[in-house]
Amino acid sequence: MTFDIQEILDFLPHRYPFLLIDRVVEFERAKRLVAIKNVTINEPFFQGHFPGYPIMPGVLVIEAMAQAGAIIMLSEIPDREKKLAVFTGIERAKFRRPVTPGDQLRIEVDVLAFKSRMGRMEAKAFVDGKVACQATLTCQIVPKMREAAPAAADPQPPAADSAPEAVAVE
Repeated sequence: MTFDIQEILDFLPHRYPFLLIDRVVEFERAKRLVAIKNVTINEPFFQGHFPGYPIMPGVLVIEAMAQAGAIIMLSEIPDREKKLAVFTGIERAKFRRPVTPGDQLRIEVDVLAFKSRMGRMEAKAFVDGKVACQATLTCQIVPKMREAAPAAADPQPPAADSAPEAVAVE
């Protein structure tokens, strides 16, 4: 089974510039997923990481792997539009080679343990068949909660022609 970008958007709450999965090319429910991230010079992080020598930050490679894992987790949740998959751990992360513009990350995620609200996965990101990054990731499914709206300011500011009260100073 494969997912195009529109189907990925149905699973993940991430949006530009933080959506880091372009396509799912293999998917075996609750077991395995293979995703693609096309890395382009247009990525906003390349402006500062590093000028003249652009490298995709390792934490974003890990995030791409976590997003792929989140698709596995959320695919098993019937009311996923009300849930988020959040990181709870990153273990044994290794960065083997830089990821640069023009690379295509092939992200492979294998489930190690899976419960209704928690998951543990082994993830690897490859460039040209060689491991660029690998880690064991854990995540948890939590309710999606909106922040409360900020309290409204005083609806009627003081009139412009009114003077503040005088205070006696001794």
